[in-house]
Amino acid sequence: MSRVVLKIGGRVAADAAAEALALHAEGHEVVVVHGAGPQISAELERRGIPVRFVGGRRVTSPEALEVVRESLAAVNAEVCAAIGPLAVGLRGDEIGLRATRVRGLGHVGDPIPCAPAAVFEAFANQRIPVVTPLAAGPLNVNADEAAAALAVGIGAERILFVSDVPGVLLDGGVVEELAVDAADRLLGAGTFEGGIVPKLVAAVRAARQGVRAEIGSTAVTS
Repeated sequence: MSRVVLKIGGRVAADAAAEALALHAEGHEVVVVHGAGPQISAELERRGIPVRFVGGRRVTSPEALEVVRESLAAVNAEVCAAIGPLAVGLRGDEIGLRATRVRGLGHVGDPIPCAPAAVFEAFANQRIPVVTPLAAGPLNVNADEAAAALAVGIGAERILFVSDVPGVLLDGGVVEELAVDAADRLLGAGTFEGGIVPKLVAAVRAARQGVRAEIGSTAVTS
């Protein structure tokens, strides 16, 4: 039996339920980590709260943090409903996800690998834990980075990043395999932009710690 972390984006949350259930049916211990980026931005704009990013991280004021929490809770409920009775919704800041605070960005953190007891309890009960990317503090954590840190912490064999992109695109096509050193060079050169950047950064971190990382159909290898 292997342990798999499935990171899903806010736009594809419900659609990814089938993949989580398929992995579980194959006998894997599956934990789902989801984002809520589109929902958070839309709600911040609706409330007239500034939407600001620095280096791909959402600046999170106390007012924005409440929106982040509410949006993540809504997506968590949506994902759990799509998965069905096997799902266990878990709030990251309540189960002990850890992060170090990033200065200058408000309630934002860099995740630290950890192994929450609630995740293992769900595994023991043959359930699928569905985790929000909030760390104790509370601190808003990028969902891709949170998933990678959790994968390392719980000793997962694989981490799969599922989103609305087919994989890492280079020269107009999807790359089948990308070594971590090459990924670092491309990231450093500014080759990528947008949502693929945090996914690739997180995949590189996980791969360097021995976790098989896949972004769509692209394998990120150490």
